[in-house]
Amino acid sequence: MDEILPPVPLPLHVGTTELHWLSGGDFRLDGGTMFGPVPKSLWQKRYPAAIDNTILLANDPLLIRTPEYNILVDSGLGNKLTPKQQAIFASTQWRLLSQLALLGLKREDIDVVILTHADFDHAGGVVMRAEQGGEEVTFPAAVHLMQEAEWQDVAAPCRRAQESYWPVNFNALTKSGRMQLVQGDYQVCPEVRICHTGGHTRGHQLVEISSGGECAVHLGDLFPTHAHVNPLWVMAYDNFPLEVIACKEQYFKQYRQRDAWFTFYHDPLIRACKLGDNGKITECRPQPGYPSADS
Repeated sequence: MDEILPPVPLPLHVGTTELHWLSGGDFRLDGGTMFGPVPKSLWQKRYPAAIDNTILLANDPLLIRTPEYNILVDSGLGNKLTPKQQAIFASTQWRLLSQLALLGLKREDIDVVILTHADFDHAGGVVMRAEQGGEEVTFPAAVHLMQEAEWQDVAAPCRRAQESYWPVNFNALTKSGRMQLVQGDYQVCPEVRICHTGGHTRGHQLVEISSGGECAVHLGDLFPTHAHVNPLWVMAYDNFPLEVIACKEQYFKQYRQRDAWFTFYHDPLIRACKLGDNGKITECRPQPGYPSADS
């Protein structure tokens, strides 16, 4: 029987640009790790945990459709996880290519892939296991943009980074010549630019979308879920937590002043939100069709 694919939800419009969230596979991580120093008695009021203390997290790449380009932000878990890894993370299926097809797009139609950083849950879909065997670049016509500082840590990872920067996600990309390293801020196209942030990783970057006087910003793992809206709520996964706090304070203020949407990659409950001057969520775009976080 053919798989029944969930429909691609209606896009979020930012001027003439459309933002679509695509299914890159869900997984479960320890809630205490995701909220670092925050006591469970506090974070579980905002983000429910299962009995084993894990929480449900999405890994949903953001497709940005400008009048001229198809741009993908991150790539989901991919289809290369081993059975052991699938069991450890309780991961679900990577449906990125199937959902692109529902939008009338082939993988060859993606012009740019922006990697906020190189962790496996963001870069796992850059290289795919082909049906005929072997590995190939998932989006063969796309330029893949990464901060040079991030690539330096992929090429020579420290002991901690080795657990999250997997060579299997980059070997074919390196050979393809489709990777472009940038330093600092970079204008991808008239509607999209990337900015180096650091914080979560040394080369972490954000993505800003602006069109027709409207704005959205994708802060990647600086703002992984709506429950991390307090700047002091950081993850144990953050390599430089004090930088994350400073970044959140800066970018929350900067983009609030532009009435921007803050978009999410990991949140299974909310796709995007707006923040008020008091730092509270004032408006949100719910995630349709997801189970509750403690299911």
